[in-house]
Amino acid sequence: MQIVLLGVLSVMAIWFLVHWIKAIKDQKPSFDNFAHLSVVGFVTNFFDTLGIGCFAPTTAWFKGAKLVRDKKIPGTLNVGFTTTVILMFFIFIDRVEVDPLTLVLMIGAALFGAVIGAGIVSGLPEKKVQLGMGIALLVTALFVFLGQVELMPVGGDAIGLRGWRLIVAVVVNFILGALMTLGIGLYAPCMALVYSLGMNPVVAFPIMMGSCAYLMPGAAVRFIKKGAVDLRASVGLTLAGIPAVFIAAFWVTEMPIYILTWLVFVIVTYAGIILLRDGIRNEQEEYKPDIPPTDDTW
Repeated sequence: MQIVLLGVLSVMAIWFLVHWIKAIKDQKPSFDNFAHLSVVGFVTNFFDTLGIGCFAPTTAWFKGAKLVRDKKIPGTLNVGFTTTVILMFFIFIDRVEVDPLTLVLMIGAALFGAVIGAGIVSGLPEKKVQLGMGIALLVTALFVFLGQVELMPVGGDAIGLRGWRLIVAVVVNFILGALMTLGIGLYAPCMALVYSLGMNPVVAFPIMMGSCAYLMPGAAVRFIKKGAVDLRASVGLTLAGIPAVFIAAFWVTEMPIYILTWLVFVIVTYAGIILLRDGIRNEQEEYKPDIPPTDDTW
């Protein structure tokens, strides 16, 4: 089963890379602020590998430093973190034992949700994207806060699910996959789901990484074809993120997660409030990509 999962994911990774590299060659983006973007990629991928998540802090950083236009943030996050999250899955699937049926069904649900969600979100007006991202970020912040003050279930020892618990896990992961195409990280709500269903918290890591690894190539290619990606930023996130993933995964496993999670809570809350404020003020109703989308489908 593990070989099949990794083999399929390898094919998806190659498919994504072909589209991404072709877009870079065709559009030849400038690399202004590339050093700054590389710092963003290193830091956020480092924390992402620890299970804290990267979408919310990256969104906050992009907005605070005005590095990426708001309407291109969802696509840039999906494209920029695809390669690194695939690398994370390869690492965690090798280190953590998880029930194959639970893993495959939850990953499949997230993938299906992302495919439907990307088709809707990438064509939304900027105002609606901002409002959707802001609300979802604040929901994610609530999950983080509840975990920090120990109001969330702490999980159990199971490495897999059966019966109604498995059905609930699949349905909720489908919804989380769709929300991820809004630029909302899947990690925190997925971790809360795993805890609440009585699974060992460690099992959350291959499920979270696997869900993202399988859903992101499809969503990323969709955003590329829509022209809703800042290619310059996506390259910076990826190139600097690869060494950060290796460092975090193999040498920094004793990082004080509790303190870093409080920092993420502050950043996520800040980003959610800012996006809601901008969405309320934004009078733009029609989304217009910088380049015409292709007629190809994926």
